[in-house]
Amino acid sequence: MKRMILAAMVMLFSIATEAQQKTYCNPINLDYGYTPIPNFSEWGKHRATADPVIVTYKGDYYLFSTNQWGYWWSSDMLNWNFVSRKFLKSYHKVYDELCAPAVWVMGDTMLVFGSTYTRDFPIWMSTNPKVDDWKEAIDSLDIGGWDPAFFLDDDGKLYMYNGSSNRYPLYGVEMNRKTFQPIGTRKEMYLLEDWRYGWQRFGEYMDNTFLDPFIEGAWMTKHNGKYYFQYGAPGTEMSGYADGVIVGDSPLGPFTPQSDPISFKPGGFARGAGHGATYQDKWNNYWHVSTIGITVKNNFERRNGIWPAGFDKDGVMYCNTAFGDYPHYLPEGETDHLKSRFTGWMLLNYNKPVQVSSTLGGYAANNAVDESIKTYWSAATGNKGEWIQSDLGALSTIHGVQVNYADQDAEFLGKRTDIYHQYRLLYSTDGKKWNVLVDKSANKKDVPHDYVELPKPVQARFVRLENIQMPTGKFAISGLRVFGKGNGAKPHEVEQFLVLRTEKDKRSAWLKWKPVDDAYAYNIYYGTSPDKMYNCIMVHDANEYYFKGMDKLKTYYFTIEAINENGQSNRFSTVKAE
Repeated sequence: MKRMILAAMVMLFSIATEAQQKTYCNPINLDYGYTPIPNFSEWGKHRATADPVIVTYKGDYYLFSTNQWGYWWSSDMLNWNFVSRKFLKSYHKVYDELCAPAVWVMGDTMLVFGSTYTRDFPIWMSTNPKVDDWKEAIDSLDIGGWDPAFFLDDDGKLYMYNGSSNRYPLYGVEMNRKTFQPIGTRKEMYLLEDWRYGWQRFGEYMDNTFLDPFIEGAWMTKHNGKYYFQYGAPGTEMSGYADGVIVGDSPLGPFTPQSDPISFKPGGFARGAGHGATYQDKWNNYWHVSTIGITVKNNFERRNGIWPAGFDKDGVMYCNTAFGDYPHYLPEGETDHLKSRFTGWMLLNYNKPVQVSSTLGGYAANNAVDESIKTYWSAATGNKGEWIQSDLGALSTIHGVQVNYADQDAEFLGKRTDIYHQYRLLYSTDGKKWNVLVDKSANKKDVPHDYVELPKPVQARFVRLENIQMPTGKFAISGLRVFGKGNGAKPHEVEQFLVLRTEKDKRSAWLKWKPVDDAYAYNIYYGTSPDKMYNCIMVHDANEYYFKGMDKLKTYYFTIEAINENGQSNRFSTVKAE
């Protein structure tokens, strides 16, 4: 009886802690399904999703994403509730069940349509989507479309956009909102211009090796009478996967491109921010949800991230991805997203000493603190009692911890709703006497990217993660990330920051700076105006960066800041690159 009471108390504490959280951390902590496609898992079964859409409906947020055999809803953008549902009528014949979904709201009805060029996919509708309560709006959509998106304008007209290709453009067409049949023929919206915009070049280093760039993931947002047509490029496998935008006065164009992507995150722990959707919260603040890449066990091994977004006074659209995988404040009222939602809690254990209970093969312990979601440590087993311990190097103030699980020797494919993680986090000032930091020994949720904001910060030097229960496979961690503030000085300001841009290819530049001894990373900010440096690149353990993402016809402006456990330095004075 005492054990049952204790377990109940632990569960209540865990629930109360979640309810009190005011922050979140990317990748967002969804119970991601495992790829359902067998030939995508030959290098190991793994979780995967991408191409997210969030819409607000009756005061809640609804998130749909590729191949999840269902969708999620949330009242707070933190705790997501999964609803099991298969939308494709012939789902028993195919694995690609709901790929790159289109979701929109008309009146009191939510509608869903998936990527298809067959007659197997209806347009579904629901007025009660918190449960599996859907009806067919139409049996099938003959026009079809891959990566579809629907947009309902203020005047009541409905439009459909689609396309995914490295040869053909994205398309748009007006639709009859009652019959869901096209009015006229599709019109070309946009085809990539990588000869001009460097960020559109395919390749990890934007060098167009192997393939021409892909354009996909259409989305439309209307703001102050302007139409912002968004698209993903140049390839989901790349760290530079981003969402760009073209702007016009009508939903079918003509459009003028913004030079730089709006949603761009090529550095840090979780990289990539392409193929997504823009939505508004309960206070009408804009947010952007998009795809984060892992792409280790398969090119399409991916996750989802959420970024503050908006439009500046001149109508320029932006996303704020600086410190985009560090803790950020959740929405709580009307706010200005040009002012960062970042908490200021720094990463305390980057490349710091690690001890572990055991190691499987070459999946080394340091992989859990190297700030790369692509690498991971794996214990020899998934048994209770396996552990990993991180030394912060000095006494620090801890505000939150993110536990990022990796997939090693997972045993099944597809979506399971009966799996869960259980663990304990301990902390110590001396590595000998330990106290409980977080107790999820009674947890019954699947939490592959579990982020816990502490009710009260604690002082510690050591953090230990102890496994109790894995949903499948070995106990494997891609990132044990401890956030807070060190008790030392902020890093010195960067000196001798140079931007070398030549006439040979003005899409590219070589950035160099004098190393800062007390910094572990740097943030590079850039833009086409000194007051609009909205994009950010985080660089670890280097004092140079080859940047190939510029508009060859524009002047650019750059600045840089140093980062350590104690905070950020002042930014370097703005550098102009003509």
